[in-house]
Amino acid sequence: MRDLDLLGTFLEVHRRRSITAAAAALGLSQPAVSERLARLEAQLGAPLFTRSSRGVTATLEGDRLAARVGEPVDRLREVWAQDDDGTVGVVRIGGASDVVASRVVPALAPLTRRGVVLRFTLGLAPDLLDALGRGELDLVVSSIRPTSATIRSRGLIDEEFVLVGAPSLAATVDRDLLQTSPATALAHLPLVAYDEQLSIVRRYWRSQFGHRPANTLSVVVPDLRGVLAGVIAGAGISAVPRYLADPAVANGSVEVLHRPLEAPINTLHLAIAADRAPDAPTTAVIDRLLEQARTWDVF
Repeated sequence: MRDLDLLGTFLEVHRRRSITAAAAALGLSQPAVSERLARLEAQLGAPLFTRSSRGVTATLEGDRLAARVGEPVDRLREVWAQDDDGTVGVVRIGGASDVVASRVVPALAPLTRRGVVLRFTLGLAPDLLDALGRGELDLVVSSIRPTSATIRSRGLIDEEFVLVGAPSLAATVDRDLLQTSPATALAHLPLVAYDEQLSIVRRYWRSQFGHRPANTLSVVVPDLRGVLAGVIAGAGISAVPRYLADPAVANGSVEVLHRPLEAPINTLHLAIAADRAPDAPTTAVIDRLLEQARTWDVF
């Protein structure tokens, strides 16, 4: 019987079309993966992949082998995984730093006791979704809904955003004007933003006021906890998730500047590659996030 580790490694490379991605998923070095492929090719007497700068492409013999052994090897993996509590392995997760720190890490920490190794990549949603499409990540918690046909997603949780500012800035707002023309009443206040495109603040302004903000920009920090810190320090105003804002509102560090009839909502999405079925550890991560998201405070 051929070495099942060799077949398992071969299948990871075949499905991810990348030695680098397969190595990360298996928790191996790239040379170790290449060595396993070489041993399997030597046993079969035929090349299984052609290599290029863009990754690997299966040969006809490689596709035939994947079709022949994929299901049996997956079944054996499931049996072994059940014996080991079903979740041993590495899962590569992408997400925004604030969401990962505040929501995802606490939710997934118990899985580490079942053998799951969590490897996080932090960044902006478009970059992380591109990495997911290239096979460099197994899962992305995305603040935008993926539109690529190569990625499938589902909603995780709706987050309500509130517009907040330090009391010193709130005191400069004309309250009467705020009732009749809120954008005008707030126009003199600088913005603290998540990115240069004002993605979150822009969405708030457009949904509530019908246009982009004309305010000056004072601070850009790609972490919503950093955005809130800038607001508390008086650097400007911003829109942040209510779960982050509420403690600061309660202790008087910030004030809610605008109270719309219908608060802006942004959905966080779980995204995976459309052409790869999640393995047991990734499935455990997805199930855990969906379960824990039901306990997260939205409002």
